[in-house]
Amino acid sequence: MKLLKPLVLASSSPRRLILLRQIGMRPIVVPSDVPEEFDAGKSPVENATELAFSKAKAVSHQFDDAFVVGADTIVLLDGELLAKPVDHEDARRMLKMLSGRTHTVITGLSIIDCPSGESTSVSESTEVTFRVLPDAEIAEYVAGGSPMDKAGAYGIQDDYGAVFVTRIVGCFYNVMGFPLSRFYSSLEAFQASILNRKEERYVGKN
Repeated sequence: MKLLKPLVLASSSPRRLILLRQIGMRPIVVPSDVPEEFDAGKSPVENATELAFSKAKAVSHQFDDAFVVGADTIVLLDGELLAKPVDHEDARRMLKMLSGRTHTVITGLSIIDCPSGESTSVSESTEVTFRVLPDAEIAEYVAGGSPMDKAGAYGIQDDYGAVFVTRIVGCFYNVMGFPLSRFYSSLEAFQASILNRKEERYVGKN
């Protein structure tokens, strides 16, 4: 896909940047400072997609001509939303909860067009099953610091968290925090709609 304009990633996540580069995209990285706070009155999907939109919106004001992408990933277990742990004790708590059970990883994605302000938001959900994790294994993993910047306190890619997982149903890349296929198809359709509206306005003026 040939992009009509620069792509901006409103995230500091190195994993999201790696995934975008994997498919040949070279986004401008401008992390959003929007706090990851959840609204108990909204569904997990609503929380993820609205946070993704808020992140993209906060960064979009800095650009005159770009597609700004926001993303937010949460882990859902028995109705409880697990975001990034606040400290090591919180990380241990999350991993003990996930041990031997199946949870859902939800990523919300939002793309905003600058300067029109038009946007699209989608989400992806993946079921992940953990084997039973010994306390000593959890403690060692947390002590290494890896869980601290990851929703649910684990990463499935390039660290020890990969051996926690016994089964995945759905998009693997979603568990990394950025569902590539859903993003690509959404951006392709969004870009086409922006282009079509520009052509319609041009024809209308003539």
